[in-house]
Amino acid sequence: MDGARPYTRINGRTHQPPPAHAAESPPADADIGPPPELRFKRRIGLLRGIRELWHARELVRTLAERDLRARYKQAVLGFAWAILTPVMLMIVFTVVFQRVGNVSEIAQSHGAPYPLFSYVGLLGWTFFMTAVTQGASAIISNGPLLNKVYCPREVFPLATVIVALFDMMIAALVLVLLFGIYTQAPAGTSYIAPIFLVIQIEVALGAALLLSASVVYFRDIRHMLPLLMQMGMFATPVAYGLDQITKDWLVPYVAANPLAAVIDGYRRTILYGEHPDWRLTGVAALSATLMLLIGYRVFKKLETGIADVA
Repeated sequence: MDGARPYTRINGRTHQPPPAHAAESPPADADIGPPPELRFKRRIGLLRGIRELWHARELVRTLAERDLRARYKQAVLGFAWAILTPVMLMIVFTVVFQRVGNVSEIAQSHGAPYPLFSYVGLLGWTFFMTAVTQGASAIISNGPLLNKVYCPREVFPLATVIVALFDMMIAALVLVLLFGIYTQAPAGTSYIAPIFLVIQIEVALGAALLLSASVVYFRDIRHMLPLLMQMGMFATPVAYGLDQITKDWLVPYVAANPLAAVIDGYRRTILYGEHPDWRLTGVAALSATLMLLIGYRVFKKLETGIADVA
């Protein structure tokens, strides 16, 4: 009986325990955890995400209203801060760029005074800058709320984009005042302008989604954003026109920066009374949609660990 394993009786049956070397050997990799077909796989569906956002629309409205109150309620100038940034930049651009190169001459050749020309560009840029900088911090600033309330996480950057859009609507009142000062009316082609507003919102929302989730894991992005925004303003035709870009580079330039076609479209339709360049508008629309989809995809991929890290 040397080396033989003893038999035991359990519930009237005889059992032989497994060999000692089998009990000590580590399990194979295939035996760890459930089989692949039973493991949890998180599916990211665009339609499902849109449906969840629609159900959370009241929460989005509440968050946007809260952000507006928190930003302006205790400020002495209140909503005037939404106007001051584009107005001050317009004054600086008018003083500087009217003396440099032929920037103002190009605007005047289309019958538009340079302050109107630059302010239309600043409206679009200021909206994008506010939406992205505020949206990048949306998840972190709402960290305590994330662990208490279940909701689609994208409601937080979406609410900041809505607040930025509200600021843009307030700042647009100055545009009406400028039209009165220069005794000029918006062109008859202004009805086309909402197309560019949709493209602009797509770009801003895509960037806000991408950055809001990325900042949770890489906090250095918050410190880089002000510098990137300043560089982006000069890389975008805000103070100058799109016709300053070499024609051969227009399509790749607009594909990389759809805001260029958006601002040019605003100027053509509201100031010049011209139809936009539909080829560049199509490129900008495709690029903006792709940016939004990429931003949403990355956000949903990073979303699972946000509550633990934020």
